[in-house]
Amino acid sequence: MLFGRKKKNPIKIADKGVVEWKYAACGYCSTGCSIEVGLNTEGKAVASRGVADADVNRGKLCLKGIFEHELFDSDGRGLEPKIREQWHQPWQTTDWDNALDKVHDEIVRIQEKHGRDSFAIISTGQMLTEEFYTLGKLTRGLIGTNNYDGNTTLCMASAVSGYKRSFGSDGPPGCYDDFDNTDCLIAWGSNLPEQHPIIYWRMKEAQEKRGFTLIVVDPRVTMLAQNADIHLPITPGTDVVLQNALMHVILKEGLEDRDYIEANTVGIDEIRAEVKKYDPVTAAKICGIDEDTIRHVARTLANAGAAMQIWTMGINQSTHGSDGVVGINNLALLTGNIGKPGGTSLSITGQCNAMGTREWSSCSGLPNYRQLEVPEHREEIAKFWNIDPEFFPKKRGMFQTDIYHAIETGQIKGLWLIATNPLTSLPNSERVRKAMEKLEFCVVQDCYEDTESAQYAHVYLPAGTWAEKEGVMTNTERRVNLVKPIIKPPGQAKPDLWIFNRMAERFNSNGNVSFPEKAPDIFLEMTKISKGRLADISGMSHELIEKQRGIQWPYTEKQLQQGETPPSGGKRLYTEDGTFSYPDGKAKLIPLPFIDNNEVPDDEFPIWLNTGRLIEHWHGRTKTGKIGNNNKYSPIPFIEINPDLSAELGVQRGDYVRLVSRRSDAVVMVQPTQRVPLNMIFLPFHFHDCANRLTLGLLDPHSRQPAYKQSAVRIECIADQKEAAQLSMEMRKF
Repeated sequence: MLFGRKKKNPIKIADKGVVEWKYAACGYCSTGCSIEVGLNTEGKAVASRGVADADVNRGKLCLKGIFEHELFDSDGRGLEPKIREQWHQPWQTTDWDNALDKVHDEIVRIQEKHGRDSFAIISTGQMLTEEFYTLGKLTRGLIGTNNYDGNTTLCMASAVSGYKRSFGSDGPPGCYDDFDNTDCLIAWGSNLPEQHPIIYWRMKEAQEKRGFTLIVVDPRVTMLAQNADIHLPITPGTDVVLQNALMHVILKEGLEDRDYIEANTVGIDEIRAEVKKYDPVTAAKICGIDEDTIRHVARTLANAGAAMQIWTMGINQSTHGSDGVVGINNLALLTGNIGKPGGTSLSITGQCNAMGTREWSSCSGLPNYRQLEVPEHREEIAKFWNIDPEFFPKKRGMFQTDIYHAIETGQIKGLWLIATNPLTSLPNSERVRKAMEKLEFCVVQDCYEDTESAQYAHVYLPAGTWAEKEGVMTNTERRVNLVKPIIKPPGQAKPDLWIFNRMAERFNSNGNVSFPEKAPDIFLEMTKISKGRLADISGMSHELIEKQRGIQWPYTEKQLQQGETPPSGGKRLYTEDGTFSYPDGKAKLIPLPFIDNNEVPDDEFPIWLNTGRLIEHWHGRTKTGKIGNNNKYSPIPFIEINPDLSAELGVQRGDYVRLVSRRSDAVVMVQPTQRVPLNMIFLPFHFHDCANRLTLGLLDPHSRQPAYKQSAVRIECIADQKEAAQLSMEMRKF
């Protein structure tokens, strides 16, 4: 007997008429997938596919990557430079020379009148590394403002700070190959299936082969938590308490790796003294995880042959974000899980090239993890760039999150925004909006002219996007991959590198500082100043990177000369004793007192607000909101709400409600689900004029990263649902 259809029609993939495939690396998240874009006979990009022989994704792409080629023709692309005297006036089209002259003259005017640091520059995590390096040279070597940062402060600053505090330098020590070698994986505030789907596939494939224990720490029942052996639904903002309790159990029961601690760390006595205060009974009352579970997780971690920890924004975006990263590193060091296969603390980076900006943009210092505070570092780069080392500041300037406060107080008078959109991405967005109205001059450089922040610009510079340019990016596991120019930018839009070089000509009239025009030549310059550094790329070139489908750093000139082929995967840092980046070669175990300064629910605002990503969207939907095959899955803002809370409020699936915080309000659709507890809602952060109207601007003291995950709201029912739907529609950007 036959069941179902007797004869099934085979699935057919539409013939897009591709006559040529061109290579690139994906420009969305930090996974670093190798991708090919198909062109038809007219040279139009019509298809995307994964590259089978690339180790990272092995032929696979996620939903965003599959439709990435549609970005080239998406609405809102800037086609010509524009200029106006006041931000509220109509735009006037102009030519490039006039627009760039205006930017140069306004920077000079503001600096001469208000001081060198009165002009600020904020970049992104989505440009190519050669562009970051060139912008850093322009900013640090010619313009000279010390108020220069990237929007990676909003996602990875706590990881950077935590790595520096524990190991003496930024740089994730692990790699994707660790999934294939671990016996225990703890995911702290990370939902890989929706945030980084291809990394999740790598993890899941390894788990099915090895059967390692998966522990997920997250207040929400995420897709990853649903597949976990143990889910710890922690009280938001209390990760440090749980980490201290785990260390308490490990040290009390003698489960630590004493030989590793003695050989590779300092600070064990201070750690012992601090974690004595966090016995599981006491910790359970604060973090919400019962004492027996705390003991079980501690033993599972410590007794594993190799244990791996990963995290994303659930740790980073907190008033304790940097401490949370240090706590993860402490656990790894106590159990000897740094530098060995399957043993690592691996931050899962956010943007496609956030690592590139950390390594080469000079936002937090100077190229390749050099520090402005170190005289030798200033001398070295000043000599290479042919500038006076005294031109460099002696310490880093303001973080992005502090720059907007400085605009409010009048310290910052001018702003250059590059491929970033703070009016969508910063917390308490209404405060940011009021600050931008006070600027004397603002220039926005972006591939889209319809961003919210461009509303306050005096000059708009149309830039190329993703594979309209040439250069490299670095992914989560330190793999450098190549983006090739697939098509040219539309209209008069130009690659960011071209714009930076034209600006450099205006500040570099005597020609003392060299600014190569082509990305391969810039990369060659970068390889020279990387020699002997932690992120040594001196053995790499564009050609070799493309041939290998990406190369993990370090890969040195000596390795190249000796004929050592770059490994396809598995490169790790700190694999030898005494190789940490502190002068004594040892990592630091750092005690972490818990200071509860979070915003928490109360009678007026009784509900936790949790924010995060959806698999179909990217950041503020500037890109994916214009791609029909991405946007159709969630075109309007919504909340996940517990069904019991929904019933208590008298609202049903599809109804609209108003969320109110101490900052502002937003209208969203209700989607009941058991994924969130009774006292919490989950709100995707992608939607313009929604999530970040509600979030608060509390910052981590070390990283200055905002606490997006720890806000309180109340939910108000709306009688006129038709009007509410209209309000929600008005919040839709596209």
